[in-house]
Amino acid sequence: MSVQAFDAPEDGANRGRVAVVDREPESLATDSIHAKTTGDGMPRWHYINAANTIQSWLFTVDHKRIAMLYLVSISIMFLLGGAAAGMIRAELTSPKGQVLSSEAYNKMFSSHGIIMVFFFLVPSIPATIGNFLIPIMIGARDLAFPRLNLLSWYLYMIGGTMTLSAIFFGGVETGWTFYTPYSSVYANSNVALAIGGIFIAGFSSIATGLNFIVTIHKMRAPGMTWFRLPLFIWAMYATSVIIILGTPVVAITLLLVVAERMLNIGFFSPELGGDPVLFQHMFWFYSHPAVYIMMLPSLGVINELIAANTKKRIFGYSFVAFSSIAIAVFGFLVWGHHMFATSQSMYSSMVFSVISFLVAVPSAIKVFNWLATMYKGSIEFSATMYYALSFIGLFVIGGLTGLYLAALAVDIHLTATYFVVAHFHYIMVGGALTGYMGALHFWWPKMTGRLYPEGPAKMSAIILFVGFNLTFFPQFIAGYLGMPRRYHFYAPEYQVWHVLSSAGASVLAIGLIIPAIYFIWSLKNGKVAGPNPWGAVGLEWNIQSPPVTHNFDTVPVVTWEAYEYQQRDEDEAQLDRDSMPGAPSNREGASV
Repeated sequence: MSVQAFDAPEDGANRGRVAVVDREPESLATDSIHAKTTGDGMPRWHYINAANTIQSWLFTVDHKRIAMLYLVSISIMFLLGGAAAGMIRAELTSPKGQVLSSEAYNKMFSSHGIIMVFFFLVPSIPATIGNFLIPIMIGARDLAFPRLNLLSWYLYMIGGTMTLSAIFFGGVETGWTFYTPYSSVYANSNVALAIGGIFIAGFSSIATGLNFIVTIHKMRAPGMTWFRLPLFIWAMYATSVIIILGTPVVAITLLLVVAERMLNIGFFSPELGGDPVLFQHMFWFYSHPAVYIMMLPSLGVINELIAANTKKRIFGYSFVAFSSIAIAVFGFLVWGHHMFATSQSMYSSMVFSVISFLVAVPSAIKVFNWLATMYKGSIEFSATMYYALSFIGLFVIGGLTGLYLAALAVDIHLTATYFVVAHFHYIMVGGALTGYMGALHFWWPKMTGRLYPEGPAKMSAIILFVGFNLTFFPQFIAGYLGMPRRYHFYAPEYQVWHVLSSAGASVLAIGLIIPAIYFIWSLKNGKVAGPNPWGAVGLEWNIQSPPVTHNFDTVPVVTWEAYEYQQRDEDEAQLDRDSMPGAPSNREGASV
């Protein structure tokens, strides 16, 4: 048995740290797991090599392995969605198109939206980073329902396979929003099959959200109070609440579209006695909160990145925590701002406009508190900090342009233009994708036990930021000038903006390809990371990298506050004093 001990408070106050005892399974030798390393220093026993058969991975109930299964699956989806985006940008370099017909173009941008929204952006951080980290961060050995967690991955794969089949064998041309009555009556493509896949994938999200909520409520380690939780956990909790409340609504909505399409029952089509505006109300009641399903996890990630790179507690911890809950609440009250140009009541639109402005307040709290945290901090400009700063810049631009769309008169001019496309991508891609990349870089050493090369990582973060702005900022201008979205052919005066945007997409692609290369390279050739390569605080940094299957051999007891970097520095200074020549070797509380 080995003991990893930390300075413990002698007076029982809620500061300092306590010992975590690691006891290996009986099947292993009596030496410590942490002492058993390979020749290069990697731990010999960890969750990756616990069993090396395909069956052991496909039937695993280890939350870390399921997270890695999601990581591979979601990466494939991102590759397919990105390839469709590349085809769109190449096609739009000419006002009259290049290769695709109008019908093929409609199917291409629909495929891009469906794959990216439902199969990448929504599950990206929760299913990968959240699955991997939530139990470790709160001191649990797994999620509350391990088999349900595995089922969620299978549901994701079944839904993804169905939707990809619809895309590859006939295509879908309705756009990712599936607006009726076009999708329910007039479209001649595989709408029902695509919706069926999305419907099944929705159950995957619900299972994941339920698992997270129960785990956070019931499985926190002793001493891990709500206000000692990492802010990433607060963000994931708020995200899970949105998933649980919102996903059933869109699932039922899409099911009604299929019923109208296949059974000729009138729900949304005026020809059958339905109301197409009803579809928009039901669809956007989920799909605007879905924006925060994509954004809130990234907001939680940025808290961790900034705290680790400034070595400071997040300024206004409680305000940042409650702002995540406020965003989740406000997210369900603003769906009508997508419908200012419909037959929706003007008074309703006015209310939705006001609430849309109010939702900016909790988002602004986070940004201002991040800046306050960095103020006078000892900032380490690592690759993860580059991604955090990129996120803040893109998120602010996306948020401020959202205020234009929240204003009734301005929105009438900008509705269904490329301004909306640019705003959406600054929030979803610039925000969610940057947060996802920052999370992968920050916790990659914990997930794999290996470090990636810092230089290329910094370069890729810069390239991604430059490429993203070059891709989407010209779309603000094109949209303001009146360029409609989703058009295959367009007036020649918009060509310069599309050429700039397509050139930026090439740069953006390079910024995404580089990390894929060095992540794969690092799996074999990266330096051994050790338990805590970033000098961060939190339970996940107090166990080996990669973790053992069961995370903790004994239940850790949390006696320190979240992001207590100052206390950690005091503890390390005391350890240095204890190790000086002449210092007493048996001081009470010294590490073992």
